[in-house]
Parts: sequence; C-alpha cells; structure tokens
Amino acid sequence: QVQLVESGGGLVQAGGSLRLSCAASGRTFSSYAMGWFRQAPGKDREFVARISRGSGTTYDADSVKGRFTISRDNAKNTVYLQMDRLKPEDTAVYYCAADSGVVTAKSPAEYDFWGQGTQVTVSS
Repeated sequence: QVQLVESGGGLVQAGGSLRLSCAASGRTFSSYAMGWFRQAPGKDREFVARISRGSGTTYDADSVKGRFTISRDNAKNTVYLQMDRLKPEDTAVYYCAADSGVVTAKSPAEYDFWGQGTQVTVSS
C-alpha cells in the first residue's frame, strides 16, 4: 500500500512556473514507477509524465514536452513535476500516481495508487 500526497499547486500567470511535489508513504517507493496526470473540468484524466524506477522519463509530447520536467528523490520518497512556461490550457487538477508494473504506462487504469490532487490555475 502506498499513500500519496500532492502539494505545490496554486494560481500563476501565463509564462510562470510551479513545482509540484508528491510525497509517498511506505518503504517501497523506489520499487514503483511514478506518473503525473491532470484533469480539467469536463475532460478525462490525461497523462502528463512518467518516471521509471531507474529514472527514465516519458512525457506527453504534444502538450508538455520541453516545458515540464519530472524527477524523483528516492531518499525523500518524493516525485516532482517542474512546470515552466505555463499556459492557460495547463489549468487542471494534477494527480500523482504509483505504478507497480514494468511496462511504460500512460493509461490511468494501469496505475495502482493515487493522490488526492492539487489544483493548478494559469491565468492569461
């Protein structure tokens, strides 16, 4: 069992930056791949980024690649999402999730544990 708690969301102007954090409980954090997803009102939850156990990274190329960076600190049981050059269309609730599988997964259904989410609002 893994419990996840996101933080770092807020209101920012377009072009600004935010860093989201996701703190995980338990001693097995390093055995999970971690993902970030987001969900805007009226839309499905969508994949943003993933980091494997070995810190290999995958991004949603169309929307965030080149602006967002995912990283992890296994000593702190924490995964981060650095978001730069934010756009109004980045406005959403951002969720972190843990995946015990070994295949790169972009579908929410493939993740085992979820945080409660943190709101990110980008004003124009």
